[in-house]
Amino acid sequence: MSDNTTLTIPALIERVDAIFRKAGLNEIQAGALARVIAAGERDACKSHGIYRIEGALRTVKAGKVKPDAVPELLLQEGSAIVKVNAKGGFANPAFELALPVLVERARSCGLAALVINDCTHFSALWSEAEALAEHGLAGLVMCPSYATVAPTGGNKPLLGTNPFAFAWPRAGRPPYVFDFATSVAARGEIELHRRAGKSLPEGWAIDAEGNPTTDPEAALAGAMLPFGGHKGSAIGTMIELLAGIMIGDLTSPEVLDYLGTTTLAPVHGELIIAFSPEAFAAGRPGNPFARAETLFEAIVGQGARLPSQRRYAARAKSEADGVMLTDAEIKQLERLFALGLEAVV
Repeated sequence: MSDNTTLTIPALIERVDAIFRKAGLNEIQAGALARVIAAGERDACKSHGIYRIEGALRTVKAGKVKPDAVPELLLQEGSAIVKVNAKGGFANPAFELALPVLVERARSCGLAALVINDCTHFSALWSEAEALAEHGLAGLVMCPSYATVAPTGGNKPLLGTNPFAFAWPRAGRPPYVFDFATSVAARGEIELHRRAGKSLPEGWAIDAEGNPTTDPEAALAGAMLPFGGHKGSAIGTMIELLAGIMIGDLTSPEVLDYLGTTTLAPVHGELIIAFSPEAFAAGRPGNPFARAETLFEAIVGQGARLPSQRRYAARAKSEADGVMLTDAEIKQLERLFALGLEAVV
């Protein structure tokens, strides 16, 4: 007897959407969250799949996100800056609302920026970067988090994990996409190690006294480390400046002060920048997309792997065969649906 259950992607979206709606989220909020969670499971990104449902419900129960929020688009004629106020809801529905306008402005101006304010961040950024690439645009996406990362040379949490994503469109194939935390690992990865009773690799974290640790519990009580030492620390700081201070929203230390805990989804802003490769390359020799393919072919020709290739392979399998969930994961979904906000503390 199999311990696994296979669901189609639409069926998984429907299940997750039902959990959120029963917990009090409106159609706008529940639908956007369900789609991004299902995308995480579809692409075998377990740390950004159904694992994230409890955190979202916990944040709703704590009153730190508005489950009935309706995002508001704020437009200025002729401006390359598009703004949307998430109205205290999750970032995902705000992004979905503003995407068509961002695409139109990027095509007409050559580049455009989307500022999302007053939102609760949820899940990975690659889905938003990919959405731009699907419209033939290159894109950068970034946001702060809450203070869980010590700057290089420091010994206390100050920066966020501050994720950073990039996408480049490719004709007839999935885009070139990378998405990574500016910490050595995403906080969700440390939590998954804790749940599995596994030690962390060396160099991921320090404990509350600033000493190196491989214990997930000690790491969660201490601080994570930036990737690449001072380089990751500088990029993390850049994101605090651009996607926090510059857009008039919270920095990671301010987020932690507001929430008082790292068990809730972080509340802050987000910055998305879209570029039209044709506009930037206009008047210069060569097609930018063809030239990019030459570069990609050279990378692969050396035996290297382009980022997201494993994720795309998992996606193709899921689209063909469905998403496989363990018996424990199915029971978790059933419990969350049955209990709603009472399922979390």
